[in-house]
Amino acid sequence: MAANEFPAGARPGRAETPPADHWQRWASAPGATDHPPLPVVSAMASSSLTPPLPLPLPLPLPPAADDAGNSSDAPAAADSSYRVLIVEDDRAQALFAQSVLHGAGMQAVVLSDADGVQQAIREQRPDLILMDLHLPGLDGMRLTAMIRQQPGMQLLPIVFLSGDPDPERQFEVLDSGADDYLSKPIRPRHLIAAVANRIRRARAQAATLPGANGVPASSNPETGLPTRHHVLQQLNTALAHRDRGGVFFVEISSALGLRERYGYAAFERLMVQAGQRLAEAGHPHLLARLNDNSFLLLARDADEQGLDAIAASLREQLSARAFIIRDDESVHLRGVVGYAPLSPGFDDASSALEAIERTTLQARLLSAGVASHVHRQAATEQEHLALLEGQLELAYQPIVAVAGGDTAQYQLLLRLRQADGTVLTAGQVIPAAEAAGRIADLDQQVLEHAMGLLDLYRHATQPLNLFVSQSLRTLQRDAFADWLLESLQQRDLPGSALVIDVRLPDALIHTVPLQQFCQRMAAAGVRFCLSQFEPSSEADALLTHLPLSFVRTAARFSSSHSNPGTREELRRVIERAHAAGLQIIGQQIEDPQAAAAMWVGGVDFIQGNMVQSAGSDLNFDFHNTVL
Repeated sequence: MAANEFPAGARPGRAETPPADHWQRWASAPGATDHPPLPVVSAMASSSLTPPLPLPLPLPLPPAADDAGNSSDAPAAADSSYRVLIVEDDRAQALFAQSVLHGAGMQAVVLSDADGVQQAIREQRPDLILMDLHLPGLDGMRLTAMIRQQPGMQLLPIVFLSGDPDPERQFEVLDSGADDYLSKPIRPRHLIAAVANRIRRARAQAATLPGANGVPASSNPETGLPTRHHVLQQLNTALAHRDRGGVFFVEISSALGLRERYGYAAFERLMVQAGQRLAEAGHPHLLARLNDNSFLLLARDADEQGLDAIAASLREQLSARAFIIRDDESVHLRGVVGYAPLSPGFDDASSALEAIERTTLQARLLSAGVASHVHRQAATEQEHLALLEGQLELAYQPIVAVAGGDTAQYQLLLRLRQADGTVLTAGQVIPAAEAAGRIADLDQQVLEHAMGLLDLYRHATQPLNLFVSQSLRTLQRDAFADWLLESLQQRDLPGSALVIDVRLPDALIHTVPLQQFCQRMAAAGVRFCLSQFEPSSEADALLTHLPLSFVRTAARFSSSHSNPGTREELRRVIERAHAAGLQIIGQQIEDPQAAAAMWVGGVDFIQGNMVQSAGSDLNFDFHNTVL
């Protein structure tokens, strides 16, 4: 901007409110046609501002001028004028922004507080919201978070214009879901460029969404990717037609740590970007987001000899370039990929999905980060089914409070007695049940037995609590959750007497469905225990993200209790759990030295053969036991 463009008395470099006819200078550019002003789009009735200035008809954006007044070519504007909703309670600042945007051929409506924003979004359908930070009643960050929660509002550009000088506040603004932060005072040229660029990019992205440019309506309106339902339908069709090709499961690593560090809104934007990059890497194959941090890619008719190359490419492209979190901060994402060829075939999409999820667990242990699923032969599957033929038996092992207590607590341990008298442990039975697709049936039988015991002992002198291990593949089924809630209600059982035990490796893969299951069970009072706990950034995040009551440590903390490093690691685990309000169970305590180490470390309960080996009776004397 040239120096002589500033009003009298103004200092160059400061943003001042232009005169009311400022926009007409742009409109009178060579080639522009004079038009009568359009009717004003009124602001909310409670606004303390004067009515907005008349809106000009859509005009092409002018060439951007540098501070010396020199023009540069700018990309052509979209066919329709840009629509901006200004949320600003300061009258002078609102008029300044509105006048500058009008002068650039944009439509701009002003609201002075947050009350009418949601309605204005529905009615005006703005291309961008220009938001003030400090608003009466509801501040800009909370308002932004509310907007982002509405359907279809994840990609609406929200730009803050504020004079708050605190850099930490700027980070908080971006964490709330905003796309950009502009500092006051701002030059008109800068404001126009920032708003126009954001809208131009948003419109270009919208052109790829459902109904535009031939993109199918089966796409997700937030990401432009095919929906999960659509890809699973295509997978079912491919399996029914015995197509060749492959299916891939891509897991983004350290998802919980990323969400805790950057906030939910920033994490969501990061996952949208990750999905778009994976879609580019997997083109022309279909890719959908499965849940919080995983994606599914279906490559129908792909050469099955080249599936490993596709998997490697997906992983490499994901981490090849950094993702921008904020203007001055970026992050590299890592991921692992499990995949399976479609031939010789799966029964349905669910069985294929389970297979590649298990394969992805293996990929996490490999340096290459890629693992291929090996289809089981029919004979092997029959072996698994045969292994499950037998009589279900359950053993009980007490979980004892180190300071004593009046509650009887046992873990149910799965056993299966075969026809020849051989007794199989849970470590043998559960993998066979998962491989044969029988794990849900097995889990339901165990829970049915547990609820029968709780019903039987409901009037016992010592209240009975039962810890029951369950597979996450079972818990994520809506029908199973419905059955469990109905069973507890029909038996009139206190849900707090049932503690569902989930393994850490399962919880890391199925975090989102586990959270959803926990939320449904919360109303009934059911509690949860996280088993086989090993500290890591992702595992530590689960302690606060899941509604847990107990944590059972990994067996190595008791077997290696004499190691000073292990003892220190155990102490830190216990501190984190206690800080989250959780109780710690030390398991597989086989000797007094291990029990003493656990006691000194600060565990709340111990479990193992030193206390009592697993048996068929519920006869342990909890009342008179103090360790």
